[in-house]
Amino acid sequence: MRPVLPHIWQWSWFSPEKQLDFNGHLLHVGDHRVLVDPPPLSPQEMAEIRQGGPIDYIVITNRDHQREADRYREEFRCRVFAPEADAAAMTMEIDKTFTDGELLPGGIWVIQLQDQKTPGESALYLQHQGGIIIVGDAVIGDPPDSLRLLPPDKYADIEKAKRGLQRLLKYEFTTLLVGDGVCIWREAKSALQQILQS
Repeated sequence: MRPVLPHIWQWSWFSPEKQLDFNGHLLHVGDHRVLVDPPPLSPQEMAEIRQGGPIDYIVITNRDHQREADRYREEFRCRVFAPEADAAAMTMEIDKTFTDGELLPGGIWVIQLQDQKTPGESALYLQHQGGIIIVGDAVIGDPPDSLRLLPPDKYADIEKAKRGLQRLLKYEFTTLLVGDGVCIWREAKSALQQILQS
């Protein structure tokens, strides 16, 4: 568990299958402590989270990022939030669904992205610290300091997927926290523009 920005911590679990880090994020937003797309936690990371106080809820950005959410709902006695458009296809019970444009507790805005791998794929937007966007599978941080899309066969239409991601460029942000790969800490909007123009 490492602090990466004021009030934001990250931990990672290496996926042998994908050969990438799967990242989870702990946000302390307003009066709320929130986990996003949590991969496995080590006992030490679990203890560090507990020391900070209770977790209010877990956010899942898409149906494929359930990861350890069901387990940690029990561990932390919190609720799980997930995209309404993906909820029916998930293998766990969801406590609350969200839709595009919704403001989650703590000031987290939901941006639903069209024509992605799953119908509910959503980004999360925080307006502070120059703007922060958190994504699940929308883009991958690989190789380091750059971004890429998922393989073309993951989309019904990759050009439509790119157009769907253009929506993120309407927001002001400098940091992009990715669920898979390496996060972009500076000039993230430019990095996203580059892959959408290619």
